[in-house]
Amino acid sequence: MFWDGVAGVYDLFVNVYNKKVHKVLCDKINSMIENTDEVLECACGTGMLTVGIAQRCKHIIATDFSIKMLKKAEKKCCELRNAEFCQADIMRLNYEDESFDKVIAANVIHLLDNPSEAFNELMRVCRSGGEVIIPTYMNRKTDGTDNRFSKTVGKAGANFKKQFTLNTYKGFFADMGAHDVKYTFINGRVPCAIAVVTKK
Repeated sequence: MFWDGVAGVYDLFVNVYNKKVHKVLCDKINSMIENTDEVLECACGTGMLTVGIAQRCKHIIATDFSIKMLKKAEKKCCELRNAEFCQADIMRLNYEDESFDKVIAANVIHLLDNPSEAFNELMRVCRSGGEVIIPTYMNRKTDGTDNRFSKTVGKAGANFKKQFTLNTYKGFFADMGAHDVKYTFINGRVPCAIAVVTKK
């Protein structure tokens, strides 16, 4: 699996290449977490967001499809007793309906063949009144062509299925019937947009 193979070097992208974007992203996500929150994080990767979330929430279950990514994340959170880790498929989450106050899936939806199915799963496990938080890498180009970053990682094996711009990202949620959505755009080498959907 591609993500198992890059687990050892992924933090170079996080902490060096796209450092400014990820710093702002972490700060924004942390500000959304309350100390009473039960949190599910999907596609946690090496734990970039997990550490900050765990320091603020009541309890977090951090999941990823890649075992090696999970091990990296778990190591970062080894002193945080309210964090647990398990392998999971974002398309088929093994949790009851309305189990979590916050459901987070960062920088994964653009990699999926069927992001709408994943979104429905995230909404399903979120409690009424809770929030589904989906940060996603954006394409600077508006003509539908791949940007340099997505071309590079695509050749390495991480295929971007969707090349979202902020406008097409908003369109995705509108098509899904999600209208109570707040957006934050973070500019940088690889820009990121955070969509926060409140579940009615």
